[in-house]
Amino acid sequence: MRWMQGVIGLGGLLVLLNGCAANDLLVKRQTETETRVEHLFQVAGGVEARLNELTARLATLEEQDEQRAKLFRELAEGVRELKEVNQALQSKVQTGAVTGTPKVEVVNPETPLRGKDAGPPAAYLKAFGLYSANNFAAAITAFEQFLKESPAGEYTPNAHYWIGECHYSISDLPRALASFQKVVDGWPQHPKAADALLKIGYSQAALKQPAKARAAFERLIRQYPGSPATVKARERLMILDNPAL
Repeated sequence: MRWMQGVIGLGGLLVLLNGCAANDLLVKRQTETETRVEHLFQVAGGVEARLNELTARLATLEEQDEQRAKLFRELAEGVRELKEVNQALQSKVQTGAVTGTPKVEVVNPETPLRGKDAGPPAAYLKAFGLYSANNFAAAITAFEQFLKESPAGEYTPNAHYWIGECHYSISDLPRALASFQKVVDGWPQHPKAADALLKIGYSQAALKQPAKARAAFERLIRQYPGSPATVKARERLMILDNPAL
C-alpha cells in the first residue's frame, strides 16, 4: 500500500510540475508578444515622424518653386518692357538720322508718338527700375507719381499692378489686394488682369481667407483659361483641397 501511495504522490508532483512549466511558457509567450507589439508601435512612430518630415520638406519645395516662378515672371516682364524701350530708342535714332542734322525751328510741332511705338514713359521706367532694385517704398511713390501724371495712359494698369507687387513684397497685403483689384475691375482684358487675380488669391490665402482665395482662383481659371497664371491657380486649389500636401 505504501508503494502505491508513493506512486500516486509522484504522479501528482509530475502534474504540478507540468502545470508550472505550461504556465511559465504562457507567461514567456505573452511577454514576447508584448515586446513585439511595443516594437511595432515604435516602428510606426518612426514612420509617422519621417512622413511628417517629408511633408514639411515638400511644402518648403513648393514654396521655393512658387518664389522662383514669381521671379521668372517678373524677369520676363522686365525683359519685355526693356525691349520696348530699346525699340523706341532705336526708332528715334533712326528717325533723327533720316531727317538730317540741320536744326529747324518748327512752328506747329506734330503730336509726340503715343502707344506701343513710343515705349514706356520715362517716369514709368524710373519706377519700374526702383521695383527691380527691391526699393519697394520708393517704387510705390514713383508709380503713384506716374499715375498722377498719366491717370489714363497705356501703362496705367501696369503701374497699378506693380504697386500691388510692391505692397505684396513687403507683406502689406490689404493694400496689395486693393491695387490688384483695381487692375481686375478696371482693365479685365489687360494682360496683367490674370496675374492680378492670381495675386489676389495668394494674398487672401496668406490672410487666412481660404474661401475668398478659392473664389479668386476659380474665377481666374474660368475667365482666363489660356493664361500661364491659370496653371498656378490650379496648383493652389489642389493645396486648398489637400492641406496635407
